[in-house]
Amino acid sequence: MGSRYTSFKDFYPFYLSEHADRNSRRLHFIGTSLGLVIFIAGVITQSGWLLVAAFVAGYAFAFSGHYLFEKNHPATFKYPLYSFAADWVMWKDILTGRMRF
Repeated sequence: MGSRYTSFKDFYPFYLSEHADRNSRRLHFIGTSLGLVIFIAGVITQSGWLLVAAFVAGYAFAFSGHYLFEKNHPATFKYPLYSFAADWVMWKDILTGRMRF
């Protein structure tokens, strides 16, 4: 079974369609931001537990957005690498004002 998307450029519009609800995007942004802060703290303190907690915190917020608002399954399960990259692109787009928060 091959991947439906052969490039990130093709994947990203699909990713955005799976994040149409503004509340879901907000939860993704909060989770990614929190995950980033925890990850940095883990690197600074050299704590493996914090590095794990960064991913758990980030994905907990994101998955909540999918289940509570989008009513869909996260693309992470089918496209883990593209989804991880798209999380950061969407985070940057929200941070820079290119996408509505």
